[in-house]
Amino acid sequence: MFLHGGPGAGITEDYRRFFDPKAYRIVLFDQRGSGKSTPHASLENNTTWDLVADIERLREHCGVEQWLVFGGSWGSTLALAYAETHPDRVTGLVLRGIFLNRPKETSWFYEDSHGAAAVFPETWEKYVSIIPQAERDNMIRAYYDRLTSEDESVRMEAAQAWTIWEASALKLIPDQKLIDDFSEPDKALALARIECHYFLNDCFFETDNYLLDHVDRIRHIPGVIVHGRYDIICPFMSAWDLHRAWPEAKLMAIPDAGHSVFEPGITDALIMATDAFR
Repeated sequence: MFLHGGPGAGITEDYRRFFDPKAYRIVLFDQRGSGKSTPHASLENNTTWDLVADIERLREHCGVEQWLVFGGSWGSTLALAYAETHPDRVTGLVLRGIFLNRPKETSWFYEDSHGAAAVFPETWEKYVSIIPQAERDNMIRAYYDRLTSEDESVRMEAAQAWTIWEASALKLIPDQKLIDDFSEPDKALALARIECHYFLNDCFFETDNYLLDHVDRIRHIPGVIVHGRYDIICPFMSAWDLHRAWPEAKLMAIPDAGHSVFEPGITDALIMATDAFR
């Protein structure tokens, strides 16, 4: 089971390439509101626990008793939530670009002018520029209000500003082609709206430290954690904290990589991990 990021980013065909097709039956799906999922960019009945239930329905539909779960960025969050809810259905976990949805993580990238903004100040200025000064003490709320506006032009301006900020920090070396892809209108709207919806609602977890608080449920499951040392979107501290709570999992720090799954070192490590689980 491959779980895409965002939430709201959707699936691309290249994601199949992390698995040997001779060894794996590869299941990928667009999460609610993402990609080809309908209604597009919908926030209704769209929560972490709806997605966990969707994964279980897919497992039953596919006639699978147990499976390897692979997720990166938000996909790592969802993979952990699923595994902690259904540990008996998971044979292994391959996780990349760890995001645990703690306040310090969302603040680092979306709220704090001394977080990721200190690395990309020129792009940060563009991200905050569409929000009036009086609303900048809560950027996620300010963006949510615009992303749910009845005015299409307001929604799209916010969606593209949000996704350009995110895409600019995805790779160790910024990739303009990737930035252009993320700011494509349909993709930008789904990604920005759904991400903002989840972050505003603390990803629908009961506590700030929910995933680490329940990690004992999965410590018997074999796991690999792959994380770029210079990941600006999801700092390495999250991978380290998960590894400290789950020392049985193998942690692979990629020394010359940022956040993107398509950083060469990250791609190689993930393929090594899935090959080892065959």
